[in-house]
Amino acid sequence: MAGEPPSSTDGSKVPVLLLKTKSSPTDAYEDLFSTPHDGFHFEPTFVPVLQHCFAEDGLQTVRELLHAKRISSCVDSAYGGLIFTSQRAVEAFAKLVDEGQGNDESWPHLQDVPIYSVGPATTRALKAIPQSPPLRIFGEHTGTGDALAQYILEHYGEWYRSRPTKPPLLFLVGEQRRDIIPKTLMDDTLSVDTRIEVTETIVYGTGVMESFPKDFESILSSTRDRSLRWVVVFSPTGCDSMLRGLGLILDEKTGKASKTPGQRTTLIATIGPTTRDHLIKTFDFEPDVCAAKPSPEGIWEAITNFEHEAS
Repeated sequence: MAGEPPSSTDGSKVPVLLLKTKSSPTDAYEDLFSTPHDGFHFEPTFVPVLQHCFAEDGLQTVRELLHAKRISSCVDSAYGGLIFTSQRAVEAFAKLVDEGQGNDESWPHLQDVPIYSVGPATTRALKAIPQSPPLRIFGEHTGTGDALAQYILEHYGEWYRSRPTKPPLLFLVGEQRRDIIPKTLMDDTLSVDTRIEVTETIVYGTGVMESFPKDFESILSSTRDRSLRWVVVFSPTGCDSMLRGLGLILDEKTGKASKTPGQRTTLIATIGPTTRDHLIKTFDFEPDVCAAKPSPEGIWEAITNFEHEAS
């Protein structure tokens, strides 16, 4: 990118287009980016990209496991714990828990197993699931799948330290996900007493909302006179429509984004390495920044650090 991008430190509000559905009742991204701090004044706007649908085959598999109490610390159980790395997977799980809710306060009978969560948002969603005593959730501090996998190796190993072979873990996932956690936990170089089998069960699918291209075009049009604006991308899904909406016309033969000479006033931030790598590998387009941690604070730091260096 030639030249230096304009900075938002001049006091004017810089649009931050968050390509996600706004969380309810409050959204941490809106709370953070609506508050001026260190000379930065942002104007957050949500542009929903994804529509989600539950995957019934996967839900039925988990439903049967829960009702049969096959996820437990018992030696003959099918799984010794659960892994969650997305709020959508938690929503699918919560649906199953709600279905089976009755007079049994101990339902879904997961008191004696570890539940692994990649970050604060997923952990908050899990903590809202009723059970007495509450679910035992670990890993919130890790922030990434890589870090969570390393944490699980140590924590799960200690949890089942008396067993020469660790019980498998059930990983509730969407159609699109990274495979770093299963690869790390099932690495052939690990000793037999350390290695952990992982079963991935798809409980939801995603697609681009039909309204996204038009909604994105509308907000781009309303902010086109700004000297700087950011687009924050949260998922590989919708990257094609996002690039087209920004005028980075894709080459129909190669599927790659066109090169734009000179200075761009619309900059791209990604929530993490999965989306960044997808943009690079699929479209030959490198985003301007990638959050070190997939959180509002991670995105804030990535954007403001970039602007500090550019100013």
